[in-house]
Amino acid sequence: MAFVHAARAIKGARNYQEDAAEVRLAASPGAEAGAPLLAAVLADGMGGHTGGALASGLACKFFLHAFTSSSGNVPARLDEALNLANDAIAREVAENSELQGMGCTLIGAAFGPAGVEWVSVGDSPLFLVRKGEIVLLNEDHSLAPQIDKLAAAGKISWEAARADPRRHYLRSALTGGEMELIDRSRRPLPLEPDDIVILASDGIHTLAQTDILRVVQENAEAGPDEVAEALLAAVEAACEVYQDNTTVVVVAVRPD
Repeated sequence: MAFVHAARAIKGARNYQEDAAEVRLAASPGAEAGAPLLAAVLADGMGGHTGGALASGLACKFFLHAFTSSSGNVPARLDEALNLANDAIAREVAENSELQGMGCTLIGAAFGPAGVEWVSVGDSPLFLVRKGEIVLLNEDHSLAPQIDKLAAAGKISWEAARADPRRHYLRSALTGGEMELIDRSRRPLPLEPDDIVILASDGIHTLAQTDILRVVQENAEAGPDEVAEALLAAVEAACEVYQDNTTVVVVAVRPD
């Protein structure tokens, strides 16, 4: 299989960009050393224009450098890259006290012959679109899942759950300290031709998953560039008053 990718970003209703994303080729380990991996990382900063943008940029830079320059199995490389990205933020905060409190979410994914593997911290989603269905692959480390559980149990209404301002509070992030929650793929998820995998910042949550699926299906044949542009166009068309930055990395699986 071959992996074709595209990345796009919008500022939304903000006048600054705190998201960062990058894609790069890396060597495969062991018996698959002849087949390169595609490594993708996306980070959503927090801490304002200066701190958030710096945190997400540092995290992406150090994550990809660590992953592409290390050897060993993919899960170990993903973990090492995550830790080094977090360490980079810690050093920056230690050198400049004004940056105290900056941080970011992060999702890193590696695509290769065995499929896709990932590590993530925070609420940046990783979606798989396959044969007319969409699935969230990673855990959401915001309060949204806990609030939705209260609604599902009948303790609050779904309307109250969707309007709760705490939905976007993070339970885990890269801040240079301990990461309370880390989501890891337990094994490679095999991919099939025509699969589409999407890494996104939480600004994408303006769209329901059914809307994301519809946009992907309508543009899949045209390629990942068109899918990425259509997703962000749909976010902008929703006219959310407080629309957050939104970034997507779209990876399409093609027969080699």
